[in-house]
Amino acid sequence: MKPARIVVLGGTGFVGSHLVPRLAAQGVQVTVLSRNRERHRELAVLPTARVVSANVYDANALAAHFKGADAVINLVGILNEPGFNGSGFRRAHVELTQLAIKAMKTAGVSRLLQMSSLRSGEGESWYLKTRGEADTQVKSSGLDWTIFRPSVIFGRGDGLFNRFAMLLKLAPVMPLARAHAKFAPVYVGDVCAAFERALADRATIGQTYELGGPDVVALREIVTMTRDALGLSRLVVGLPDALGKLQAAAFGLVPGKPLSLDNFRSLLLDSIPARNGLAELQIQPTPMAAIVPRMLGGEEGKQDELDTYRRFRPERD
Repeated sequence: MKPARIVVLGGTGFVGSHLVPRLAAQGVQVTVLSRNRERHRELAVLPTARVVSANVYDANALAAHFKGADAVINLVGILNEPGFNGSGFRRAHVELTQLAIKAMKTAGVSRLLQMSSLRSGEGESWYLKTRGEADTQVKSSGLDWTIFRPSVIFGRGDGLFNRFAMLLKLAPVMPLARAHAKFAPVYVGDVCAAFERALADRATIGQTYELGGPDVVALREIVTMTRDALGLSRLVVGLPDALGKLQAAAFGLVPGKPLSLDNFRSLLLDSIPARNGLAELQIQPTPMAAIVPRMLGGEEGKQDELDTYRRFRPERD
């Protein structure tokens, strides 16, 4: 039976912006903890969801918000940190997970769904190292946990296709570090479905699910697919690793860090599931071709907005 009350950490981010409306549409009472609730008024249209301003790094505050909940979902994650020494990744992934576990035990909440990443705990990037440390904390917590390890996630508002779309519009040539790195991009709707299945099925407790889509592609193919969907004429040039590393170092100094050395180190490992977690959860994976062209043309986002409006608009007499 699906929990009736859920608290979500990171619910205003990319995956959360898709998952929270889906849960609310099913009548689940969803509390999203945010640093500033006023910046997320779009969730106000959801009658069973609320955004609460909270310091998520205060274990006592977390425990107070967790009290009475049936489950906690931790979606918090960062792809880049303000500095360069891993402390930002450690704070977002490891320290917050530790605090959430402590607060759940204080509040008497046992069910935890944790977002992680494929290849967590492997390689030399701070991102993957700290994801792995957080996974270890969850597994040793004594809670009723389920961990999800997706490859790169795509969909409306993603940081993958949409970021490359922005960069491709800037210049006629796209120099690309680690152009041959492999991924199995997974649709955000399928990731949300995996969380929903886990909430409804206690057999998923103590399980780790690797999530990937049906297409295994190189980074170059992701970029060229974006280019073609936008109707642009751009040359995509793969860089040797020496130049790619220099590019990452330079871009890491640019506001917003379109690419960083830590990203480069993550790209040294292919992101392809060893197990088909979607199949294990009986979810049919969505191919990129079914979503990406419509998404980059704005059609997917418009349809989502219409569906949300129809679902929550008040009934007329």
